[in-house]
Amino acid sequence: MIRSELIQKIAEDNPQLYQRDVERIVNTVFEEITAALSRGDRVELRGFGAFSVKRRDARLGRNPRTGAAVDVEEKYVPFFKTGKLLRDRLNARRD
Repeated sequence: MIRSELIQKIAEDNPQLYQRDVERIVNTVFEEITAALSRGDRVELRGFGAFSVKRRDARLGRNPRTGAAVDVEEKYVPFFKTGKLLRDRLNARRD
């Protein structure tokens, strides 16, 4: 599912809301998650999962074209860990 499909689905399920308002809500949620991660905060959506930031150390890599050694700087990458409810639904456990 892409962002526009999510907006369309929410708008269909909530006919009392204008599509432009749904779009603003979805964009605000994504912007807030992005802002929190850029500050180094963790974002937890109960039952769904948690977003966090992990640090990758600097390392020596290889240029795939030439095979030459290349210094790769340290970087921060987003990380998502699924929540128990989502994992259970994906694995079709119905307790």
